[in-house]
Amino acid sequence: MNAKYKQIAREQYSKLINQAAGFTNITQPKEGWIKTVRSALAMSGAALSKRLGGHRSTVSYLERSELDGGITLKKMQEVAEAMHCRFVYAIVPADEKHDSIETIIDRQAETIARGIVEESSVHMMLEAQQLSKDDNEKEIERLKKQIIEDMPRNFWKG
Repeated sequence: MNAKYKQIAREQYSKLINQAAGFTNITQPKEGWIKTVRSALAMSGAALSKRLGGHRSTVSYLERSELDGGITLKKMQEVAEAMHCRFVYAIVPADEKHDSIETIIDRQAETIARGIVEESSVHMMLEAQQLSKDDNEKEIERLKKQIIEDMPRNFWKG
C-alpha cells in the first residue's frame, strides 16, 4: 500500500477513534453496568437470568464477573440484548480533555525528533558547531513533521 493510502486510512481510523473519545466522560458505575441498568429497568435478577436462559443465580455471578473484569465481551453483549440495550466498548485516548489520536502521534514523533536532535547536538558540540536553542527547536519541529508524514516502522519501538 502506498504512503498516501496509508495516510488516508490512518486519518479515517483516527476520526473513528476521536468520535468515540467524545464519550470518555462516561465512567463505570460502582455497582457495574449490568446491575445499574437492571435496577433502572426495575428488572429482578431472576427475570434477567430467565431471559438469559440461566439459573436464578446467573445474574449475580455475571454482576460479580463484570466488577472483577472476568466477564467476556460476548456475554456483556448478550446481557445488554436481554435488557433491550446495546453493549458498546471502545479504546480511546486516556486524557479526554487533551488527547486525540493526532496528539498521541504528535507527542511520539516529538520524542523521536528530540532524541535525534539531542544526539546530533552532542556530536556538534564536540566539534564546536552546536546550534542555538532556537535552531534546535526548529529542527525538532521539522523532523517531527517528517516523522509523522513518513511513519517509520520503528515509530513505536522503545
